[in-house]
Amino acid sequence: MNGGGVGNEEEYAPEKIDYVFKVVVIGDSAVGKSQILSRFAKNEFCLDSKSTIGVEFQTRTVTIKTKVIKAQIWDTAGQE
Repeated sequence: MNGGGVGNEEEYAPEKIDYVFKVVVIGDSAVGKSQILSRFAKNEFCLDSKSTIGVEFQTRTVTIKTKVIKAQIWDTAGQE
């Protein structure tokens, strides 16, 4: 998506990405960390979700104004 909005996941060559952010989501067990990540990364919400075992991650690339930003978001089990 061009302009100032947030775009959907698209394929970008590594040299086209302006910023990469690595984020770790931490918190108590069963509070919705995986659901927030799923909504952000895939625009999905699942009522029948399972507990995260260990660590999982998802990525999403967005365009904000003229910058391409890749977010690598790590989801923890909540047992930190």
